[in-house]
Amino acid sequence: EIYTWTGPVLIAVNPFQRLPLYTKEILESYRQEGLFRSQNLGDSSAKPLGPHVYSIADRSYRQMMSEQRKSQSILISGESGAGKTETTKIVMLYLTTLGSAHTEEAGGEASDGKLSIMERVLQSNPILEAFGNAKTLRNDNSSRFGKFIELGFNRAGILQGAKVQTYLLEKVRIGYHASGERNYHIFYQLLRGANEEQHHKYCFHDGLTGGLELANYFHLTGQGGAPQLREFTDEEGLNYTLKSMRSMGWTEEKIDNVLSIVAGILHLGQVKFESKMSDGGQEIAQIADMKTVADAAKLLGVDQEKLVTALTVRIMITRREEMRIDLEPKKAADARDSLAKTVYGAMFLWVVKAVNDCIMWENDKDIKSSAGVLDIFGFESFAINSFEQLCINFTNEALQQQFNKFIFKLEQEEYERESIDGAFIDFADNQDCLDHIGARPKGILALLDDECKLGARGKDKNWALKMNQTYLPEKNQTVSDNTRYSATRMQQAKGIFCVRHFAGNVEYSSDTDFLEKNRDEVPTTAISLFEQDSSDLIKEIYGVQKSQSEDSAGAQAGKPKKQKTVSQQFKIQLNSLIEMV
Repeated sequence: EIYTWTGPVLIAVNPFQRLPLYTKEILESYRQEGLFRSQNLGDSSAKPLGPHVYSIADRSYRQMMSEQRKSQSILISGESGAGKTETTKIVMLYLTTLGSAHTEEAGGEASDGKLSIMERVLQSNPILEAFGNAKTLRNDNSSRFGKFIELGFNRAGILQGAKVQTYLLEKVRIGYHASGERNYHIFYQLLRGANEEQHHKYCFHDGLTGGLELANYFHLTGQGGAPQLREFTDEEGLNYTLKSMRSMGWTEEKIDNVLSIVAGILHLGQVKFESKMSDGGQEIAQIADMKTVADAAKLLGVDQEKLVTALTVRIMITRREEMRIDLEPKKAADARDSLAKTVYGAMFLWVVKAVNDCIMWENDKDIKSSAGVLDIFGFESFAINSFEQLCINFTNEALQQQFNKFIFKLEQEEYERESIDGAFIDFADNQDCLDHIGARPKGILALLDDECKLGARGKDKNWALKMNQTYLPEKNQTVSDNTRYSATRMQQAKGIFCVRHFAGNVEYSSDTDFLEKNRDEVPTTAISLFEQDSSDLIKEIYGVQKSQSEDSAGAQAGKPKKQKTVSQQFKIQLNSLIEMV
């Protein structure tokens, strides 16, 4: 038994093995019990079925179908490796099954021979996992992004479609992953599952690896030792991903173009730089092997000369002129990794949009209620914590507040039903922590945005200094007045600050590129690379990324749109998420 109730909350323990708890027979038993209960039928003396994730999913569906027709949200949270991704798939299976139970499509295909809505929704998951999941030390299939999946139902409770909203893909993994971990699954699936024709097409030349397996040879996939997964092979994973792409209606040309970009990113990671002296006596970078750049450019669908420029030159635009600055080898390597992250991040957004185009309901008027499933990253505290952990923990603060309000409101109603005397139940409110991180004009993220506006003059250490001046203004003060922010004198000297979250104190290091990660700027040379002399798919992919990052509301007539920082984009998404749940 891995499930138990604590009030209306289901607690699950990951057994780290496959158990026969999710058979069709067990699903049907919970479906029937839920149906009888909703109609006040059945044997009232019969022992109810035990706690199960199907119970949560069934309650959600029945409450959605009640007279009030209130839309529902199921929040699935826990630390890495707790089983969030698998639980999300189980909930999705149950809800889509109930939403298809009274249709001809329940068997898998619609009357026109296409996959049913249920099957299309379920088949979208392997694609999202291939591009958004990776092996970590704690979990072979860890979601490195958050997602909210909204299932739309009509008046009769029949599934009409779904849409996926994603949050904070871990792009830093593209350039670096630790020993024993892996990059995103799709890279290993392609390297290990490609057939002979694809090897030639994607320039995977085994003879050049010096005896190394391809996954260990490529820089972006070999840093952690390219370990195999325990439950299934990468060859099987590629077949499963391709099957899902085809079931979404993707053409073979579209699939090949996407895989070409994946291969192009791998080759981009192979580009190495040599040092040479400029005419002015400065050390600058030059490409060590132009064949690697040529392969990357061809597969990415971009101009080779513009790719070389994007890797070796930085362009600064002033009011009067455009300045070209040749990069030194280390800066060129940083530009290479940044470009790889930009392309992959944009491609991930495009993949999500392409999935939504296939599973989204056709008419909003048909949707009378919805059931949303939130699979979100849990609270994080590592030896070194950076911008990603601050955003993740900010999310968990907001969700914790919603959870507190929900649970204690239910508890208060229970007191009133039983006529128990007593004052309203008090619970710890973390609004002050939410304000300290997200409020303007003096929240942590607001001060970060202000420092980002300074351009090249903005520095991580200056941002840390401004926080200490704002929150610790008194001499020798180490804890803020609201006790949410702290930094000892030694921590201040090292650019370290602490935030007291609901789950405990977390130490953040300001020198871990907070500003760069928050800006997430696409260099001028890269914009030229994507928008000029590039393939239609690259232009389309970059267009999706650009539309999400541009601040159209703040644009003035005749002036270019401003780019939203990552924290600004994230706060908009988070506010929308909290409104929905």
